[in-house]
Amino acid sequence: MEMDRSAVKAHAKELIKTSNPKVLTASLIVMVLGALIALLSGRLVGITGQEAARYMQYLQNGDAEAALTVIAEHTPSAGAQLVNLLLEAVTIIVSLGFEIFLLNTLRGTSPDLGNLLDGFSFWWKVLVMDFVIGLLVFLWSLLLIVPGIIAAYRYSMANYVLITHPDFGIMECIRESKRLTKGWKSTLFVLDLSFIGWALLCIVPVVGWLVSVWVTPYRGLTFLEYYENISGYPIPVENAADQF
Repeated sequence: MEMDRSAVKAHAKELIKTSNPKVLTASLIVMVLGALIALLSGRLVGITGQEAARYMQYLQNGDAEAALTVIAEHTPSAGAQLVNLLLEAVTIIVSLGFEIFLLNTLRGTSPDLGNLLDGFSFWWKVLVMDFVIGLLVFLWSLLLIVPGIIAAYRYSMANYVLITHPDFGIMECIRESKRLTKGWKSTLFVLDLSFIGWALLCIVPVVGWLVSVWVTPYRGLTFLEYYENISGYPIPVENAADQF
């Protein structure tokens, strides 16, 4: 089954414009939360630009001992590292909650900003699955870059499986993603490439952050609609306007 990529992306744009609650509002909340967590994380376990400059200067002067002293002086405490891990966990869980919000928006099933917190109801599955997928992709990447990329797309729908089937086990979600993406990985790769222009804009300082508020839900809704069609959820693209 082929899908009209342009039609799917146009539908995603239309949903962003007409959604209630506004998709962009939810996206902005997630982005602001992510920025605040990144800022706090940087203060907890990061190193300032001035300290990094000192470190590099010592290395250039051949004073490895002084360079190591700089690192030792700014090694975060165990408590700071623990808090940082918790902050990262919150980011992962809220990001999945945002996917739940987008899925409800796509399906027209009463999306609510409270969906952003829905991931906390099965937080341990969210975190363990994120770790397992990251590990699997890393192990495949050890072979070469291409196997790692293929693995990333193979497991790319595991989160979607989890939020539509919260009763599934972690490995069951991963296996289902593997099944669903069979024959679709190249299509999903090309779909990702179609966002390359937006991705480049997102790395522009300041402007990129604002662009991300639009691009994140745009890409998310597009991939979710692919998931819906691949998994058999009955929302044909050509009839999508009649569903919402």
